[in-house]
Amino acid sequence: MGKKHLDLSGFQGTLAAVEWPTLGLLALCYALWLAAVTVVAAWWLPAGIALAAAMAALHASLTHEVIHDHPFPGRPGLNAALVWPPLTLAIPFARFRDTHLAHHTNSVLTDPYDDPESNYLDPAVWARLPAPIRAILRINNTLAGRMAIGPIVSQIAFLHCDLRQARAGDARVLPGWLWHIPAAALVLAFVAYAAMPLWAYAIAAYLAISILKIRTFLEHQAEERAAHRTVIIEDRGPLSWMFLNNNLHVVHHMHPKVPWYRLPTLYAANRARYLGRNGGYRYRSYREVFARYFLRAKDPVPHPIFRRG
Repeated sequence: MGKKHLDLSGFQGTLAAVEWPTLGLLALCYALWLAAVTVVAAWWLPAGIALAAAMAALHASLTHEVIHDHPFPGRPGLNAALVWPPLTLAIPFARFRDTHLAHHTNSVLTDPYDDPESNYLDPAVWARLPAPIRAILRINNTLAGRMAIGPIVSQIAFLHCDLRQARAGDARVLPGWLWHIPAAALVLAFVAYAAMPLWAYAIAAYLAISILKIRTFLEHQAEERAAHRTVIIEDRGPLSWMFLNNNLHVVHHMHPKVPWYRLPTLYAANRARYLGRNGGYRYRSYREVFARYFLRAKDPVPHPIFRRG
């Protein structure tokens, strides 16, 4: 009788499908976060806060990758388990997943009602707001304001929307928050026994969200043509790395299943096509964005071309 040979083709195919750069970066992110709240915080607390904030922001970007079926294509449960601890503490994974995938309906981008990530308001709603609230939202529409108070403003808005949806009968809201509570508790419990004080980690988590507000500040603009609403920022510096090349945002929206490390090559090979697609909505770098909009609003808060349908 001939010898039987072990067929490893299926296992090898599974290994080949794994997106190893994403998996490796996730491992590095957790390792540096652990170092930040322990060794680095014990050495010099401000450095620990800065590193923890950077890694929490990177973890949020990796969570975004998970939502788009990375690093294990077709394995959503496994992918979700990889980012289960919410290092920013703020948004439940399941709620981020549901709202972000709804945001990827490109035809409704920037719509105050149908796009969960829109920063615009219905002009009729804006007109009814008290003057102090409108002043806060105007400040929030500058880049400096978005970084300083944006984490609070967006968290209040997110909680308000989720509460409204739960009351309307959306059965996904409460389970999303119930899964979030033990996950956030795990992060806080670990930090409580580490070298970093909880108040210092609260600052780090806030700073992480503040960093992420740089990315979302002008990702989408109000335009009649849906294709012209999504930006390209041709940055290759540390912020583009922390955002996992999501600054090439129109490329991501056109190819949401393409992993982060392939987006620059895809853009470089088809630059004219993407700039034609988004109507030339482009910035050279985040330096340019800061120079233009740090103290000046790019857009009004009320949607400039919104028509209630």
